[in-house]
Amino acid sequence: MRIAEKTGKTVEDAIEACLTELGVKRENATIEVLEEPVKKGLFGLLGTSLAKVRVSYEDDPGILACQFLEEVCTAMGVQAEFNSGQKDKQRYVNITGSELGILIGRRGDTLEALQFLTNLAVSKKMSEKIRILVDVEGYRQRREDTLISLAKRLSERVKRTGNRVVLEPMNPHERRIIHTALQDDSRISTFSEGEEPHRRVIISLKKTKEIS
Repeated sequence: MRIAEKTGKTVEDAIEACLTELGVKRENATIEVLEEPVKKGLFGLLGTSLAKVRVSYEDDPGILACQFLEEVCTAMGVQAEFNSGQKDKQRYVNITGSELGILIGRRGDTLEALQFLTNLAVSKKMSEKIRILVDVEGYRQRREDTLISLAKRLSERVKRTGNRVVLEPMNPHERRIIHTALQDDSRISTFSEGEEPHRRVIISLKKTKEIS
């Protein structure tokens, strides 16, 4: 949050001075009048005290995220475009361009790191902690579809063979996708084992007591 305090002959003068310093429009700012101008002495002959106001402005987290990511990509020599928005109360930034695989990394590891750093950078400039989802060319949705398909395919193998399946290490978000995809299967149980970053999802048959 950015804050400016100014004085002026009138409240409007002080407000305009604050808005100019912050470089923001009036409709985007929060204005607090700290002191009204008051005439002093008999008939105001001894002068007038100045008005004093405080104007605060909360930066748009989406814009901050795009600015940070643009700086990172420039340093990496990557040309891309950045679009921010909000869907179902989730703020997001989608990065588009060509040859952006370097921003995704192996199984999305680089993308997760970018998201972590972006949220860290944005939260430092906001009055509260902000969570922003960072995606590259819709990679996350494609990855989610792949994981759901994998979960269902492996669950069928478990039902057929009776042997449990241990998946590759995944981050918490991806493990949650696996658990959610199979949570309504009455014959299948899922749980996680291991320590981060090597924590894995296990798919197994439910025990008889669990089924009943």
